[in-house]
Amino acid sequence: MNELIPIKGDKYINLLNDIKRRIRAAQYEALKSVNKELISLYWDIGEMIGERQEGKTRGKSIVENLAKDLQAEFPGIRGFSFRNIWYMRRFYDSYKEKLKLQPLVAEIGWTHNLIIMEKCRDDLEREFYIRMT
Repeated sequence: MNELIPIKGDKYINLLNDIKRRIRAAQYEALKSVNKELISLYWDIGEMIGERQEGKTRGKSIVENLAKDLQAEFPGIRGFSFRNIWYMRRFYDSYKEKLKLQPLVAEIGWTHNLIIMEKCRDDLEREFYIRMT
């Protein structure tokens, strides 16, 4: 019967550290992927609302209804509040014509995007803070 021989010393420590580094790298890549997909979803929702609301004055009631219906359909999933759906619309409107900034906003989290969108008034300032984040 084959017995397992424990690896001891520097070789084991190096192996363990390499594996831990690889796990952390995979976790980070997974988080980046999830974030990009979430930002893309919020962009699409903002775009769909914007296209359907164009030239209409009933925007608030549509967003209120969407928030209620989405929360009912996806209980326990956060992010579909009235306020957040308005942010999605505003997010899309803020960047839809800014081709240089569009790929950058997908690289940072939603909360960071909201803060930058709220606090920065011009594209150069937004680009700076997006890159710094």
